Amino acid sequence: MAKLPGMILDPQSPLFLKWGYLPRALPWLSQFIRNGEESKVRHIAAGLATLIGDSVEQHKALATTSSAAGFISAGDYTYLYQNQAAFDNDAWGLALRQEHGSDNTRLSRSDLIERDPNLADRYAVGGLFSDHGWIQNPGRYLAALCDDFLANDGEFWQTEVQDIIPAENGIEVQSQGESRRYDKIILSTGVWSTQLAERLGHKVALESERGYHLHLRGTNITPPNPYMCTDAKMAVTPMDDGVRCAGLVEFAGLKAGSNPKATDMLERSIKKLYPNIRWQEVDYWLGHRPSTTDSLPLLGHSPRNRQVVFAFGLHHIGLTAGPKTGGIAADLIMGRPRSEDLTPYRVGRFD
Repeated sequence: MAKLPGMILDPQSPLFLKWGYLPRALPWLSQFIRNGEESKVRHIAAGLATLIGDSVEQHKALATTSSAAGFISAGDYTYLYQNQAAFDNDAWGLALRQEHGSDNTRLSRSDLIERDPNLADRYAVGGLFSDHGWIQNPGRYLAALCDDFLANDGEFWQTEVQDIIPAENGIEVQSQGESRRYDKIILSTGVWSTQLAERLGHKVALESERGYHLHLRGTNITPPNPYMCTDAKMAVTPMDDGVRCAGLVEFAGLKAGSNPKATDMLERSIKKLYPNIRWQEVDYWLGHRPSTTDSLPLLGHSPRNRQVVFAFGLHHIGLTAGPKTGGIAADLIMGRPRSEDLTPYRVGRFD
């Protein structure tokens, strides 16, 4: 709380706010801040651990019958700190991760340099997490999963859904100029799920935490494993074609354009990590993270219509938690039992 005003006003901060959007975002922000109490954070962490604690194994299992498996890498994930004080200041968060099975090992400056000689002097301490994973090319990975789906008699229909209407023993999905009827549906449309959920009579405390990334192609330096630069709140990941830098949070809604100050900050931050890095091409991207006020997804049957299963609101971890979340949603649709306690993700908790 004490850091927020300074972060919002500091142009070098990883938090951006479009002031004209503040009145609309304020109700969400006030609830989000209240969920920062320790007891609530522990509840949130337990709920998220269920969905992501075995994410590497979940991804491997999902991709085992397709070419998507070739895009999964497993290895270490390193948090980078400027000094020992910054590492010590993160002790509570590191301990909470450890409680949920994610152990970390402190790395000294010499340890970091031994693993990555190109690392800048800026970072003196590391926190190493083992047994992690990353996707070398998310676009091709998802395309391979989609090809596997189609090969197993799935159907892909791309359209803009305008409404979902309860019908006799099913659901009618209306789009531009066409309507289709299904026995059951899964609502999993990210930050755009709010208006469709409202059509079913639900309220959803959902906001877009806008995030940015830049993909540097043809780089002369590649990190040995993904990094989290804790000062910049930026993740740096080795890809099959260069390096991807992603992070930051911006509150500006769905309609505002890209903020060049955000992408400029990512570019400055990667140069602080690797002063000698060069690249041939760069791609910029802005995405909308669907974030609830309690940082937990809506996952389960709609209590207002059992033909609809909600599966959205995974904020920054949609790809990470995707296989487990999708498996739960599929089993709910098919009426198969699950061992997980889905109470933390209860669909009607904001109604």
